[in-house]
Amino acid sequence: MTCRARHEANTSTGSGMRRGRSGQLGLAVAVAGVCALLAAGAAQASTITVGSVLPPGSTPTKFEKVETFFNTALPEKGANLASPVNGAIVRWRVQDAKGGPFYLRVLRPNGSGAYAAVGTSNPATPSGSGLQTFTANLPVHAGDLIGVDPTSGEDEIGIAEVAGASFGFVFPPPFDGATVAPSGTVAGKEIELSAEIQPAPAIASVAPSFGPITGGTSVVITGTNLASASAVKFGATAATSFTVESETQITAIAPPSAAADTVDVTATTIAGTSPLTRGDQFTYRACTVPKLKGKKLNPAKRALRRSDCKLGTVKRRKHKPKNKVTKQNPKPGRLLPPGSKVNITLGR
Repeated sequence: MTCRARHEANTSTGSGMRRGRSGQLGLAVAVAGVCALLAAGAAQASTITVGSVLPPGSTPTKFEKVETFFNTALPEKGANLASPVNGAIVRWRVQDAKGGPFYLRVLRPNGSGAYAAVGTSNPATPSGSGLQTFTANLPVHAGDLIGVDPTSGEDEIGIAEVAGASFGFVFPPPFDGATVAPSGTVAGKEIELSAEIQPAPAIASVAPSFGPITGGTSVVITGTNLASASAVKFGATAATSFTVESETQITAIAPPSAAADTVDVTATTIAGTSPLTRGDQFTYRACTVPKLKGKKLNPAKRALRRSDCKLGTVKRRKHKPKNKVTKQNPKPGRLLPPGSKVNITLGR
């Protein structure tokens, strides 16, 4: 089922600031016009799960002190210890958590056994026992791990005994931007923490790949992770309008352009903006009126064709040789829609 929701305005939301910790403002991204319900005919963005598979039989366990817990080995089939993609965490889950509020943390390995603290969610407080799900808007890069911070040593989280699993801890929790080494690890156990990552959008092609500078061309954008697009741009200019058709397709109306130029078409979702590629390029065509004065008729025609213009009315001055252009309208340098006509006068 496709999403036909029209997107013509943008709003923004952010992850906010972590109280009393880093004071770092979360990334604000445009999320207007998100297609959310399949039952309403909307497209939904696919997500990738990172972290524990939340095995049954976990035991609520106290943190004992305010520190960061994060899994360092997950042996279960299909489990992703680290994010395999760039994108944004849109939801996260804990099992058997009590107390709080808790903070989801993004940790980036530095390749030397330490981790950079690169982001923290808004606070979330469990409303009961069992599985709890919280929303988020937290950017991640491929290779990042997730961790969780309590606000009290009495806070609890589910920990499961799993052969081959392990989790690490950092005391005290690092400030965002700091790089720290684990304070220790625990073998044979994993914390019941997972997150859903929406991959960043990517554009593979646009068709047609050209149109007039006056805009109005209906362009089919093909790619991946395009559902929930909140913005489509042609260069720096927003599309006149766009419709999310599916996870892999958007139809956009090209805006006018002030120049005959090739621009990159980009799509933005909560997970970021599509990277620039050759496949996303759109060329604005125009009749750039050439200088015709002094040219004979056939060379003038060729110059017009090269400039994406057409020959208009040809006037011939009486009693004078009719071999060269003496006047033209419009004047040289004018930027007009492709195929515009240029009138000339032939004489001496």
